[in-house]
Amino acid sequence: MEANRSTAKYWMLFFLWLVILIVLMIFLRQFFWLALPGVVTYFALAMDIM
Repeated sequence: MEANRSTAKYWMLFFLWLVILIVLMIFLRQFFWLALPGVVTYFALAMDIM
């Protein structure tokens, strides 16, 4: 049986990466792709998909 684990840390990291992504979209569009893996990864972890 799989133990329930807290995903609060992953949600906080997701929102941190999301803010970084938005800032990059506003100021440095060419570096948008550098933040995208962090956003997708931590969203998946927060939703307990992986």
